[in-house]
Amino acid sequence: MKIFYAVQATGNGHISRAIEILPYLKKYGTVDVFLSGNNHSLKNDLPICYRSKGLSLYYDQSGSVDLWKTFSEIKLKKIWTEAKHLPIEKYDLIINDFESITSLACKIKNIPSIHFGHQASFRSKKVPRPIKKDIAGEVVLRNYASGTKNIGLHFKSYDNDIYTPIIKSNILRANPQDNGYITVYLNHYSDARVIENLSKIKGYKFEIFSKEIELPYQIENIKLLPINKDLFNHSLINCHGIITGAGFETPAEALYLGKKLMVFPLNGQYEQQCNAKALEEFNAYPVQNFDEYFPTHFHKWITEKSQKEFTLNHSTEEIISKVLETELDTYTFKNQRIKLTHLLRLGM
Repeated sequence: MKIFYAVQATGNGHISRAIEILPYLKKYGTVDVFLSGNNHSLKNDLPICYRSKGLSLYYDQSGSVDLWKTFSEIKLKKIWTEAKHLPIEKYDLIINDFESITSLACKIKNIPSIHFGHQASFRSKKVPRPIKKDIAGEVVLRNYASGTKNIGLHFKSYDNDIYTPIIKSNILRANPQDNGYITVYLNHYSDARVIENLSKIKGYKFEIFSKEIELPYQIENIKLLPINKDLFNHSLINCHGIITGAGFETPAEALYLGKKLMVFPLNGQYEQQCNAKALEEFNAYPVQNFDEYFPTHFHKWITEKSQKEFTLNHSTEEIISKVLETELDTYTFKNQRIKLTHLLRLGM
């Protein structure tokens, strides 16, 4: 079986998940990866056969989506051309992790695909939303990428075909410890702003992961580290708690490890507002603005009760087998039909 796997490369979460599930996909056939977007910092060795700048989100230093830069980078004619020339017809199975060009290509060529990942879960109305819904945000979540079949991932199995998160194998095998420090991963804020706010907190140690540096260095009780998956995993496994954005992969790993969790949802990114609402069910602490009130939020968070128990109901292998079960039947039937036609032509 030839598998086309489209991966959204805005941020590191989708790439991290792709790295984890690739060995399971390879059990079913050859895999070619389409990496779309250019706003990521995670190094990888995925079998990338196609690349595009795609449609990426850009952020300003205050933690908001930079709408001007985001829209100025959109080249509609180029995206349409790329979609028309994307050779998805060569593949037996299309898996799309929230990638718009592949979604458009499938519509143009009338080819079925699986919309797979966290954003696919929002096709269900049972997935938590903020009290005040964002109509534009709902439109983006439902139309930016789509498929003829949806397999979603979320913190809980809120509906049929929504599964609990795919957790990296080294996190699954980890023996978590509490060494007292706080891990901080807020790459949508500048280092200067993060350091300014954390420096107001005395009596705690912090490990900040930064895309702005290449070598570690220390400022009093704050250690800055370059973004590196091994360094980050070690920090997360051994921390007391983590302060991060309201994405999906990192909060899911923190919940699995039983770490205290504070999240800053990105302003202008509705999906993260929805995630923050869902995380409240686990006693995570959402904060809307990283401002002068941060010390108050921090002390309230650090002294409140720990996370509620998080249950991982599905293994990565189970989820991938679900993704492929219908398509494997179709693929087997198609190959048997081709083989039978060939034999009939030979008079056998």
